[in-house]
Amino acid sequence: MVGDTRFVSLPSADARLYLGAVRAAQIVGGILLPVLRSIATVAVQLLAVSIVAFVVLRLLPADPLAMMLPPNATIEDAERMRHAFGLDRPILEQFWIWLVQAVQGDFGKSIQSSVPVSKLILTALPTTIELAVFGLLLGIAAGFVLGIVTFHYRGTALERVCETAASLSQSIPEFLWGILFILVFGLGLHLLPFIGPIDARVIVPSHTGFLFIDTAWNGQWDAFGNHLLHLVMPAFALAMLKAALIMRLLRSSLIETYREDYVNAARLRGVGERRILFHHALRNAVLPTVTLIGVQAAHTFGGTLLIEAIYSLPGLGNLMIGAIRTQDLPLIQGILLTYCGMVLLLNRSVDLTYRWLNPRLRAA
Repeated sequence: MVGDTRFVSLPSADARLYLGAVRAAQIVGGILLPVLRSIATVAVQLLAVSIVAFVVLRLLPADPLAMMLPPNATIEDAERMRHAFGLDRPILEQFWIWLVQAVQGDFGKSIQSSVPVSKLILTALPTTIELAVFGLLLGIAAGFVLGIVTFHYRGTALERVCETAASLSQSIPEFLWGILFILVFGLGLHLLPFIGPIDARVIVPSHTGFLFIDTAWNGQWDAFGNHLLHLVMPAFALAMLKAALIMRLLRSSLIETYREDYVNAARLRGVGERRILFHHALRNAVLPTVTLIGVQAAHTFGGTLLIEAIYSLPGLGNLMIGAIRTQDLPLIQGILLTYCGMVLLLNRSVDLTYRWLNPRLRAA
C-alpha cells in the first residue's frame, strides 16, 4: 500500500504472523462479543422477570402461612412464623435479600416442606429437560422429513394428505393429544405405559438425575428401554404441533428457494436434483426454520407443565402445580425464574446459531 509503512519494515514472516494474529482476534471478537452481549441481555431480562414475579406474588391476597398453621394457632404463632420466613419485612427489603441469595443459587426454602427450593428444582429439572428435548427432537425430525416429502411430491395426493394431517395436528392442543394417546395406546391397545417416568419395580441408582444417562451408566438397558417407553406418548404429544409447523415452513421455504437463480444455474450445469435439494436449496431454506425451532424449543418447556401432570412425571411442571396449590411463594418464584432462564437462553442460543448460519449476519 503506497504511503503505508506499517508492514514495510517488517520481515515477511513477521508480517504474516502479525496479520494472522489480527485475523484471529477478529474471529474471536466476532464470536465472543455476541455471546457476552447475549449473556448480559439474559441477565437484565431475568432481573426484570424476578422483579415482576416477586411484586405480583406479594400483592396477591393469598396467605401461604395460613395453610401451615394449626386450627388452634394464636396470633403470636402466626407472627413468629411470618418473621421466620421474612414476610414481615418491607417488600423491597424482602426482594433485595432474595435477589442476593438467588444470585448465589439460593432461592430460599419451601414454605410447605422446608426443603431448599434449589434442591427441589434440581431434583425435578432432569425429567423436564429429558421430556422437552425428546419431544423437540421428535418434532424436528418429523417436521423435516414431512417438509421434504411434501415438497418433493408437491401437487400430488400425498401433499394434500400431509397438509390435512398438519391442520389437524395444529388444531388440537398438546394436553389433548396427551389424553388421546392415553385413551388409544394406553387404555385401549395397552401398547405403552403412561404413569410415571419408569416402572415402580425398577430401581435405578442416581448419578446425574437424568434417567437416560443413569440407566446407561449402570448398564441397565432394560430400564433404559422402560424409561424410553414411558416417554414416548408425552414426547409425541409435545411433538405434534412442532412437526406440523416445521413441515409447513420448510416446504414453503424450499418452494421460495427453488425460484432463485442459483438453483436454475446449478440445474443448467447438470447438477442432479437430489444434490440441488440437499446441498444447495436446503442449506438456505433451513434458515427460517432454525428461528422457528428456537421459538418452539422455548414453547416446549412451557408445554411440559400440563403434560407432566397428565402422565404423572416428577418434573418442574408437576412441582409448579403443587406449589401453586399450596401457595408456596419461594418455590413458585424459583420455578418461574428457572423456566424463564431456560426460555431466554434458548432464544439467545437460536439468535447466535442463526448468525453463525447466515454469512451476511456474520459479516455485519
